[in-house]
Amino acid sequence: MPKRILQGTVTSDKNAQTVTVSVERRFTHPVLKKTIRKSKKYRAHDEKNTYKVGDLVRIVECAPRSKTKRWEVLEA
Repeated sequence: MPKRILQGTVTSDKNAQTVTVSVERRFTHPVLKKTIRKSKKYRAHDEKNTYKVGDLVRIVECAPRSKTKRWEVLEA
């Protein structure tokens, strides 16, 4: 099974080797036919603490690194 790759914005870098990435998705409401924006936060592994708040990054699925981390930063 291929690994999912998502793109989002770093919203927090306060934890060691971890960044919080907010990923936004857009879809059309089935009844209202209106474009809806939904966002979800993912905690991703950042080995060298290189990414800061506001950076646009791509994250990829990985094996669990901690209780909440299931993603790692692929690139900026």
